[in-house]
Amino acid sequence: MFMSGSPSPHTVTGVTLRAVIFDFSGTLFRLEENPSWYADLTDADGSPFDLSAQAELMRRMTAPTGRIAELGDEFIEAWENRDLDPELHRKVYVEVLRSSGVPVPQAERLYERMIDPHQWTPYPDAAEVLRRLPEQGLKVGVISNIAFDIRPAFDRLEISGHVDEFLLSYLEEVIKPDPKIFLRACERLGVAPEEALMVGDSEEADGGAAGVGCQVAIVDPAPTAERPTGLIDAVGDLLR
Repeated sequence: MFMSGSPSPHTVTGVTLRAVIFDFSGTLFRLEENPSWYADLTDADGSPFDLSAQAELMRRMTAPTGRIAELGDEFIEAWENRDLDPELHRKVYVEVLRSSGVPVPQAERLYERMIDPHQWTPYPDAAEVLRRLPEQGLKVGVISNIAFDIRPAFDRLEISGHVDEFLLSYLEEVIKPDPKIFLRACERLGVAPEEALMVGDSEEADGGAAGVGCQVAIVDPAPTAERPTGLIDAVGDLLR
């Protein structure tokens, strides 16, 4: 459901909020371990990856910032620009997996699962929050540093209609924490930066919204089963 006209005001800590903007990975959805992914996964010596190694692979595929593996010089530019170009994204993540001990054919299969939006698990309160915010008259946006289309994940939960604007870095040609993407989101939502709350899991990437005047709430990118009300807690009085 798209809201029309000027969004209704809600005052939080003395500031009138008219929009909430969410990050995707680690905030609304999380890529979580699926035992079937590792059923035939072995390292270069043919040994299966143990549970700790599997968890480390998942961390490397989803870490929002920082260099997660030693990469050769030919991959540095691809890493820095991975969320701007799907080809660079594939190139560098297959290399991350390969350098982590996963043979290339298996690395490519794991990568395909990573970029399949249907493989991502929503946080327990994600759908509720996205439905209830527009009911309170607030605009809703999603900003993601990502190189594939995440919107089918929202379609699957039938909540795409509750998001007024999706800003995906590979389509916008800009990544968080560049202030341009936060300002662009606010402009499209029809609000001033100080009227928007940015909810994300990364102080570095999502926290950049504070630099343009947005309020910021940081959530823990914990497993979905361990964070049942993180989004409800983050938006606080906006749902009351």
